[in-house]
Amino acid sequence: LTYCYRKPKTKRAKRFLEKREPKLNENTKNAMLIKGGNANLTVTEVLKDIYAVKKPFAVLYKRKNVTRPFEDQTSLEFFSKKSDCSLFLFGSHNKKRPNNLIIGRMFDYHVLDMIELGIEKFVSLKDIKNSKCPEGTKPMLIFAGDVFDVNEEYRRLKSLLIDFFRGPTVPSIRLAGLEYVLHFTAVDGKIYMRSYKVLLKKSGCKIPRIELEEMGPSLDLVMRRTHLASDDLYKLSLKQPKGLKPKKKKNISHDVFGTTYGRVHMQKQDLSKLQTRKMKGLKKRPAEKRAEDGGATPKKSKSA
Repeated sequence: LTYCYRKPKTKRAKRFLEKREPKLNENTKNAMLIKGGNANLTVTEVLKDIYAVKKPFAVLYKRKNVTRPFEDQTSLEFFSKKSDCSLFLFGSHNKKRPNNLIIGRMFDYHVLDMIELGIEKFVSLKDIKNSKCPEGTKPMLIFAGDVFDVNEEYRRLKSLLIDFFRGPTVPSIRLAGLEYVLHFTAVDGKIYMRSYKVLLKKSGCKIPRIELEEMGPSLDLVMRRTHLASDDLYKLSLKQPKGLKPKKKKNISHDVFGTTYGRVHMQKQDLSKLQTRKMKGLKKRPAEKRAEDGGATPKKSKSA
């Protein structure tokens, strides 16, 4: 399957293609959620709940797609180009791997990382009767467990989950906007995903008292198969353009207290030629002027 880019015939098509062109500051990563050819009710509900959490930066495919990502990745790459999505979540179910989820990401419309997770327990958004966060809320991500920093597969899974759920990059943070927490815990070979709503209570001082209320969805996962990119390809995917790298500032130094010092280079100034305020007392006498001119006296004109 191939996806061909043609020369645009209308201004609308031209704007559409310009949005997909490479930029210094890329757009927020979109995710596509795909249902396999033999997905059951549990997998379908998981995809719907993840879509509700990820909206509006997600695309949910409602039709079943008969594909096996670990064996053939061409269909995923085709959907990635078609929907302009660099993240994907594929759900399937069979006797050998029941309640199966495959989470992955793309680089240049080719599969970079792909990790298969099995669902052992699932509690949906509907099952927890609490208030929900509005659509498009940026979550706070918390990872607990030493295995996320020790094991290479779990380290890559942590990076993948951050990419998937981080949302848009914001220049500033508002305290009232911190209302959603996604917590991932890795212990005893299992990964526990929990989501909470942050409640800001009165505490009698300026800083509010914080309470967490479980909101859903809730997942107990176990890692199955992995497809990780090589170190060279992974480093290439992390490479940033030169325009984003901060320029080195010359002649600036810092001391141990954090004070910034700047060095300015100037030519030697002749203070004798400095223009000062014209006052009668500062005017030069005739003798001083003759000394500056080299002692030459002006010739007097002959009288007629």
